[in-house]
Amino acid sequence: MVAAAFSDPKVAVGGGFILLLIILALGADLIAPHDPLAQDLMLGSLPPVGMAGTEPGYWLGTDDLGRDVLSRFIHGTRIALTVAFVAATIAATVGTVVGLLAGYFGGWIDVVVSRLIEIWMAFPAVLLSILIVAILGSGMHSVIIAIAIIDWTRFARVVRAETMAQRQADYVTASTVLGFSRLGILAGEILPNVLWVVLGLFTLELGLAVVIEAILSFVGLSVSSDTPTWGGMIAQGRGIIYQAWWVFALPLAGLLATVLAFNQLGAGLRRSLDPVMQR
Repeated sequence: MVAAAFSDPKVAVGGGFILLLIILALGADLIAPHDPLAQDLMLGSLPPVGMAGTEPGYWLGTDDLGRDVLSRFIHGTRIALTVAFVAATIAATVGTVVGLLAGYFGGWIDVVVSRLIEIWMAFPAVLLSILIVAILGSGMHSVIIAIAIIDWTRFARVVRAETMAQRQADYVTASTVLGFSRLGILAGEILPNVLWVVLGLFTLELGLAVVIEAILSFVGLSVSSDTPTWGGMIAQGRGIIYQAWWVFALPLAGLLATVLAFNQLGAGLRRSLDPVMQR
């Protein structure tokens, strides 16, 4: 099953692109050709290589302050992926635990969790994230907390439904007859059978987290303004789009490609690991 997942074209393409981004993020200090914060007004708004007026070494041009666009994009990758992976992991862990408990035990636990999910999902995700960050204060930690608080419900709702379905399976009945404890059945029998659902949601959540971080950076509620982020680059490039369109285009293209890669990776993993879709 694992081998089939890696042979899936969507997993190969999407996963390969994400792997490239991870390499850029981990090796940003070594890969980036210039200091992303270094300014040189004499080199402001240089076009990318291949256009008239470019300078050697600035492959994708500079912004209006003379900062290398490629270097800022590479360092922005580190921020985007760090927020995405940490926030998605927290949301997946909390949502999976809550969904398992609600789906298996039912009763008042399920009622409380279901009502809480309904209330939580009634709020627009972006507006709620902006509100949370505004209360906690800007910074990477605040962004991670905001995304985790918002998106745990996505995991809880789906895992709850899948757990309720698995609870009726014969293997759960057999485990109960054999004297397994409820928590033992939940952790040892049901959880392994819903992990493929969690994995698929996790990859989709990574893409959503990247978008939310970019939005918060765009409005100035993410990390400090001097730290290169994709959303911050888009906000800056928007103001000079007619003079230096490349400042706006590169992070926007990177954001769209990253979200598409995560979506393709999730779709490929689900197609390969979901026993229902394999029938």
